[in-house]
Amino acid sequence: MKELDFIKIIKNQIGGDYIGSDCAYLKDLGIVVSQDNLVEDIHFKMEWCTPEQLGYKSMAVNISDILAAGAKPAYVTVALSLPSDISDDFIKSFYSGAKKALYGAKIVGGDITGSKDKIFVSITAIGTIKGRKIASRCNAKPGYKIITRGEYGQSSKGLEELINNGDNIELVRAHLEPKLDIEFSEYISTHIDTDYAMMDTSDGLADALYKIAEESSVSINAKYIDGMFGAEDYNLIAAVPDNFVIDLDNCILVGEVVEKQNYVLKIKDKEYKNYDELNLYDHFGGDDE
Repeated sequence: MKELDFIKIIKNQIGGDYIGSDCAYLKDLGIVVSQDNLVEDIHFKMEWCTPEQLGYKSMAVNISDILAAGAKPAYVTVALSLPSDISDDFIKSFYSGAKKALYGAKIVGGDITGSKDKIFVSITAIGTIKGRKIASRCNAKPGYKIITRGEYGQSSKGLEELINNGDNIELVRAHLEPKLDIEFSEYISTHIDTDYAMMDTSDGLADALYKIAEESSVSINAKYIDGMFGAEDYNLIAAVPDNFVIDLDNCILVGEVVEKQNYVLKIKDKEYKNYDELNLYDHFGGDDE
């Protein structure tokens, strides 16, 4: 049983109106809401990062979901479950790092509880939608182009450095201190006037392309980009009308949306008909990172 299977079960149990994308879009309240959990020795290892870096990344992965929806980061709450031997300095450093990744949002509360021997971080992020058009994974249409910007594969290389006790500081920072593209999110959501799809690439560029195609009941033809099967780069990709002009530096065309084919995603000449063929990271697969 894998993450996508669990999500399908949850949808069947409680309804799918708000489940599936990284944010729940609550139009009547004018907000989007997202929540992420990080578990020690699953998503992070304390021997690989400082408390400040843990705070930064814990916040960044949540704010990234708000940006992927096209919303403006507004408020967050932070819940920590901590072993009894955690020091005051850990708390100070964690929140120092978290504040550096707010991208305009404010920390407004949370919770602290004890845990047996592992650190658990749970953050809820809220974004406002005023003056913006909100994205959805299901909005990609035939004829749309797929655009992105930023480097891919740096975070995966940083993880390899940590695993192998490497000393490339820049790659390690790419993994532990990802920079979010708030400009890309704001530009598209405030300039576009038609439905569009957008996602972050937290589980890989290939993952995001596949999920947009599947949720939109279309196929996507993409070119191969170095690092696209890695994870945790936290760039954004968007499926927008072909005539939508992007007045931003360093944007690249990744591919195009086509009518539904006998595959979901085609990268260069290779066709992917089901998600498992991508061979990406599985949160329930038993691996350590």
